[in-house]
Amino acid sequence: MDSKTRRGIIAERLRREGEASIAELAVHFGTSEMTIRRDLDLLEMEGLARRARGGAISVQSRSFEPPVLQRAAHQAEAKRRIGAAAAAMLRENETIVLDVGTTTHEMAKAIPETLSVTAITSSLLIATELASKPLVRTIVTGGVVRHGEMSLVGLRAINSFADLHCDAVFLGVAGVSEDAGLTEYNLDDADVKRAALASGRRKIVLADASKIGRVALVTIEPVSAIDVLITNASPDNEVIRRLRDQDVEVIHVEPFAEENE
Repeated sequence: MDSKTRRGIIAERLRREGEASIAELAVHFGTSEMTIRRDLDLLEMEGLARRARGGAISVQSRSFEPPVLQRAAHQAEAKRRIGAAAAAMLRENETIVLDVGTTTHEMAKAIPETLSVTAITSSLLIATELASKPLVRTIVTGGVVRHGEMSLVGLRAINSFADLHCDAVFLGVAGVSEDAGLTEYNLDDADVKRAALASGRRKIVLADASKIGRVALVTIEPVSAIDVLITNASPDNEVIRRLRDQDVEVIHVEPFAEENE
């Protein structure tokens, strides 16, 4: 592997996980710690990393949330396939929670117009999409609108789920990590997602490959809280293998993403 490719993989790991140690990187790449130090120095000069004791950290804050239109364009085809796979899991007359997110929005688009379901959502974008489905009964939570995101947050949104017992919750997340669990950029959104998860009998997370291994600001729940993960990450991805060891069912959609993408 040439040095440019190695630095690209290191930069992506920092973006996903937020930090990396020199010792771990040296073992991973089978190279010397001095080589890794040079790589990190160059990444810092390029503005892609910040050196820290024993390694480096990401220059991007874990609370930084890209704009919704930017997120929708990222891995757009993977999100469409994941959304379609999630919609295919629905059964007639189910009551579901359809969480805020660009991938869950793709799921809303993929729900057949001939399918009768009740969908509860705290996303005004998803509610608008569902309004075009004649057999979908749409329930929108209360709450305060997050500007630019069109999600509903606050106590009214949280309390909307308090007495509900739904068949399934389809959740969007910013990151999926074995150690940090399911994570989200925004504290208010995380509170609503946590309440939504508690209302569902079956819990399904929709996450494209770029979310696997990533850690955002706040933990929603540990990965052991979910039943199913739908992703385009490779079955050989290390995080995916560990999730399967925790009895999380993983549904893969093709084409699989490379681990270093």
